[in-house]
Amino acid sequence: MSITRKWATKQQRALEILVILERTYPDATCSLTYQTPVQLLVATILSAQCTDERVNKVTPALFARFPDAPSLANASIEELETLIRSTGFYRNKAKNIQGACQKIVSQFGGEVPQQMEQLLSLPGVARKTANVVLAHGFGIIQGVTVDTHVKRLSGRLGLTEQTDPIKIERDLMRLLPQPQWENFSIRIIYHGRAVCKARKPDCGVCQLAHVCPAAITPE
Repeated sequence: MSITRKWATKQQRALEILVILERTYPDATCSLTYQTPVQLLVATILSAQCTDERVNKVTPALFARFPDAPSLANASIEELETLIRSTGFYRNKAKNIQGACQKIVSQFGGEVPQQMEQLLSLPGVARKTANVVLAHGFGIIQGVTVDTHVKRLSGRLGLTEQTDPIKIERDLMRLLPQPQWENFSIRIIYHGRAVCKARKPDCGVCQLAHVCPAAITPE
């Protein structure tokens, strides 16, 4: 099979997967709780190596105490660490949250920037976080959010052979129409949590098994 035909087949598979995921998870959305873009930014930073469920238990008290960029920028780092301790890696996360908010205040007028390059200049913000903030905070679709679920499932589904998140994102952006980039990510994340789990994927009930090269079919 030629490279062009192979890519067309992969693209067709990606579009079929998207349709199935949209039908399976019609109400899928960002599962982090937030009221403003800066709260979404902070929650997304906290979600690294942590479940959204845990983050959502931490952020109500955090945002009640420090609701915006100026208050977070001027917070006691010790108090910030205490409030987010249960999310793991809390010292580094507190440092990044405060550093990001200080830069937002000093360089962006206290408002989260809406450009990818500016977001990536903030401490603790890589493309995953930036994509989430742009998509769900501002409705701007500039990339595909690649978290652990998207990375795992994209490989299993044969949509990429890459392991680096940036290269995975690049492949998915080429396969999918831009308006659907974040919709794909969110639904893949839901599917990864519910069915295609890391240690034991439930291929027997998976709606994508018939298009998945990695599916384990019962004998």
